[in-house]
Amino acid sequence: MDREELGIVFDHAARFLRSLPERPVRPEAAVAELRTELGLPLQPESIPAADVIRDLIAAAEPGLMGTTSPRFFGFVIGGTTPVALAADWLTTLWDQNAGLYASAPAASVAEETAARWLVDVLGLPPGTSTGFVTGGQMANFTCLAAARDHVLAEAGWDVERDGLQGAPRIRVIAGEERHSTIDRALRYLGLGETTARLVPADEQGRMRPDALEETLVEEDAPTIVCAQAGNVNSGSFDPLRPICEMSRQAGAWVHVDGAFGLWAAASPRLAHLLDGHDLADSWATDGHKWLNVPYDSGFAFCARPEAHRRAMQVHASYLIHAEDAERDPMDWNPEFSRRARGFAVYAAMRALGRGGITEMIERGCDNARRFADRLATADGVEVLNEVVLNQVLVAFGDDERTQEVVRRVQADGTCWLSGSRWRGRAVMRISVSNWATTADDVDRSVGAILAAAEAAQRLS
Repeated sequence: MDREELGIVFDHAARFLRSLPERPVRPEAAVAELRTELGLPLQPESIPAADVIRDLIAAAEPGLMGTTSPRFFGFVIGGTTPVALAADWLTTLWDQNAGLYASAPAASVAEETAARWLVDVLGLPPGTSTGFVTGGQMANFTCLAAARDHVLAEAGWDVERDGLQGAPRIRVIAGEERHSTIDRALRYLGLGETTARLVPADEQGRMRPDALEETLVEEDAPTIVCAQAGNVNSGSFDPLRPICEMSRQAGAWVHVDGAFGLWAAASPRLAHLLDGHDLADSWATDGHKWLNVPYDSGFAFCARPEAHRRAMQVHASYLIHAEDAERDPMDWNPEFSRRARGFAVYAAMRALGRGGITEMIERGCDNARRFADRLATADGVEVLNEVVLNQVLVAFGDDERTQEVVRRVQADGTCWLSGSRWRGRAVMRISVSNWATTADDVDRSVGAILAAAEAAQRLS
């Protein structure tokens, strides 16, 4: 069957991928231009599919952010390895509804296999259950739903059957530097984001164990403790071993938000940052960050599979539920119909192998260190964090100048990075997690950053 539109996409993909090393990382079109080109009225008649695809490429490409570029350092966004991209195309082609084993046997088994590999590579306890979800937000939600189920069951309350009305109050303890997806998950779960008891952090954003210990003894209640592996700004890690040990002694569930930091477990050189993480009850991470697979790929892990499954599973008379030897993915995540996201993860991990994953993580950290070392030697530049992973925080004097440098770098297009606030100061935030980033990419980006800093200095 000749499908012209598929050929158009394939040819465009080849050109797009070849352009990544040199094309400007910034989008070229402003919102008004994009609305002019894309915001058309829906016409009454049909249009040939090939024409639609050509028009879509022409209209959208100027508004694309180069998130797959080796010089994209904004937020923590990985690229996509070629094998993961190819597997993702197959996922769309095969169009499997991967909620049930009955509707997608191969997808279910690929997911089951990739889950086993993930648990091993990330140093989690044998028997840990895995839910393939859309990203870090839903990974935190899924894990905290399991936590809510478990701590209330321990208090004699069935939250899945009876809901929260009349239930014992759950105490949630989190570090003051937690990620905002924790707060949002608490909202989704009916616990409320403002009910979290926040524990002070140290100068690198790490939860203070002494403050946690004081908080744990304040009251006797069903308790969930949310720890962090990889601060979104500094990259720092909460001290997980003392957090887990004192929380376990208090009967609390420990959840680790490791959206990107959990991948340090794949590196013998970095694994010490996660010391004690295997003592937790649940963990969340993203595949589209450091595994460099396409979006729609997060993972929720739980050391208590029974709580995980109770919180997520659903039954209906028209569904064909898995037999004992089979696995229904929908039992481990919040969705019914869902994309077969395990194929890309399976392909990426099989292509890389354990050694390739280790090398990719360590190379990202080496490149972050290279950024820090080169920027720190320049006049008027401060590196503000301990660069323990892939995050670098930089200031260029006062807040106004720092923000101007960020603006100029973004406009230049050599690389793209973002601003943030850290310990009351405006900072440039550099996140290194793309598999394709080289030392040359770092050096070119440092040159662009220092040129922007010099121009901002002249302006002032």
